[in-house]
Amino acid sequence: MCSDPGTATPTVMIDNDRVRVTEWRFAKRGDNTGWHRHAFDYIVVPLFDGVLEIDLGNGERVTAPMQNGVPYFRELGVEHDVINGNDFECAFVEVELLEPKPG
Repeated sequence: MCSDPGTATPTVMIDNDRVRVTEWRFAKRGDNTGWHRHAFDYIVVPLFDGVLEIDLGNGERVTAPMQNGVPYFRELGVEHDVINGNDFECAFVEVELLEPKPG
């Protein structure tokens, strides 16, 4: 998934024909996933209260507030680098939906 490795640690927890579940752990402020494009629809479940900084490319960076346990959904095609914007370790679980949408 990542074309440019970052400093965050991905741990694949489940990987089968239907889903891939990965925990992304950011040990310190500034740790990042690396620039990547999502090939599948996905759900993210934050494991912390705080913020992530999202580098969208072309110098555009946004701050995304996270709430522990409150998931969000994105469709395939999203391109970005996700960065820890907190002064503490944080993590989220990413669930990629490997099957195409029905119909």
